[in-house]
Amino acid sequence: MNYKDIRIIFMGTPEFAVVSLDKLVSAGCNIVAVITAPDKPAGRGMEMQFSAVKKYAVEKGLTVLQPEKLKNPDFIEQLKSLKADLQIVVAFRMLPEIVWNMPPMATLNLHGSLLPQYRGAAPINWAIINGEAYTGVTTFKLKHEIDTGDILLTEKIPLTENETAGTLHDKMKVVGADLLLKTVMGLSENSIAETPQNHQEILKNAPKIFTENCVIDWNKPAVEINQLIKGLSPYPAAFTHLNEKKLKIFAAEIEWCDTNSIEKGTYQTDGKNYLKFSCADGFLIINDLQLEGKKRMPISDFLRGYRFN
Repeated sequence: MNYKDIRIIFMGTPEFAVVSLDKLVSAGCNIVAVITAPDKPAGRGMEMQFSAVKKYAVEKGLTVLQPEKLKNPDFIEQLKSLKADLQIVVAFRMLPEIVWNMPPMATLNLHGSLLPQYRGAAPINWAIINGEAYTGVTTFKLKHEIDTGDILLTEKIPLTENETAGTLHDKMKVVGADLLLKTVMGLSENSIAETPQNHQEILKNAPKIFTENCVIDWNKPAVEINQLIKGLSPYPAAFTHLNEKKLKIFAAEIEWCDTNSIEKGTYQTDGKNYLKFSCADGFLIINDLQLEGKKRMPISDFLRGYRFN
């Protein structure tokens, strides 16, 4: 079968998924429908906002479905009527079995790690927080347990010294889109050997990031804190407090020195050029930050306008 003859339903919501959808459309894939999140009010005027995937799909004239509930009988009938051979999921919600088990060729997912490592909702963040040298993307077939299906293809992504969640996100959406198209082509040619995930190795997970994960513990080593900052930058951002106000930190550098006699989390500043916090084995010099109620800014702009107690 030619890959262009495969009837594909694409499921996704954020901008990350748009790159994959565009890759498939540009390659001539037959996208019979796009499923995305329902519109929702946002902003001061509470105007209805489309998902990034819907905006793209509408521009391309693709059929768009926005079910509130994926088990809704009317939606299930719509899916069946589309007679899709393959479903592709990129950054979408969890599917019920009646949906993912419907197409004869399977439902594929693009995941932001080298499975089975970093299963879960936040693989980009945790790979950086844990100081990995590399991560990657995986295409796999959905099954009952989340992120456990048979692996189709993978692509490794080296992590740079200054990698952040933001820079890795932007790399991964491009690498992932390429891998997804390669997977569709391989399936059409029956040239991909499915590989069951290895459940014997020691696994690192990637659970959803909560507020408590973002709090900086200044008693920890500088490298560990800096990895947390990079792994949560730009969103949701690691934070501490400055004079009782929440201070988000997006970028910092390490100053190695003996801080045994200094209370951890104590800040030092000359009020003009630097702001740094003490940790277990040095200082974190802050370069990019956002104080509660203010805009994000470089440290030079912050110090120009801030008056310390």
